[in-house]
Amino acid sequence: MNHRCKTSPTLVEPNPNKIPSDTSHCPNDTLCSDLPNSCLACPTIPPQCIYGSEVIVSCSPKPSVLCRNEPLPSPSSSSSPNAVNSQGSVEIKRRTLCRYCYQTERWEQICEQKGGCNSVDSQFKTNCTVNGEILCFGNRTFMRKVPCNWTQGYRWSTTLILSITLGGFGVDRFFLGHWQEGIGKLFSFGGLGVWTLIDVLLISLHYLGPADGSLYI
Repeated sequence: MNHRCKTSPTLVEPNPNKIPSDTSHCPNDTLCSDLPNSCLACPTIPPQCIYGSEVIVSCSPKPSVLCRNEPLPSPSSSSSPNAVNSQGSVEIKRRTLCRYCYQTERWEQICEQKGGCNSVDSQFKTNCTVNGEILCFGNRTFMRKVPCNWTQGYRWSTTLILSITLGGFGVDRFFLGHWQEGIGKLFSFGGLGVWTLIDVLLISLHYLGPADGSLYI
């Protein structure tokens, strides 16, 4: 009697020549076609790629990602492998927009926030990384300018109340970290009231902020 051997699902082994990446969130022992975008590498730019247009790209599992290139066989049937490219990785087709990673929208990126930047300067350079579910071409981490929006806990309402009630003694300036102006305001009795009124106006318009360059909350 002849017995037909059932073939087991093929596992795509990681390519040791590729640069490793963070794939700890990627599922194992699942269909390669079901992998999330963050677990795929799509290095090739299609020749018909026009910026902003929708294209179909060929992707493969990232290094260290194990997946099946065929579904689990049923007891009554034998499995047939999916198409495999020349490197031995499953070729997965995905739709995406034709654009480099640095051309993605701001909400599609995660940028490192920098404490100590001056909010008056409005922007600073930092490293940004595209969200894992976004497919794009080129380096996924890049430098870009982002708004300086860090805070140290200074409340605008608290500062304004201090300026109105105790501004004549320089308490508002001391609170914001402007020590030299606070001392001058204290010994001049708020500039005989004139300096006090000016500071109330500047704080109410958000023109006068913390000395460390942070923003009000």
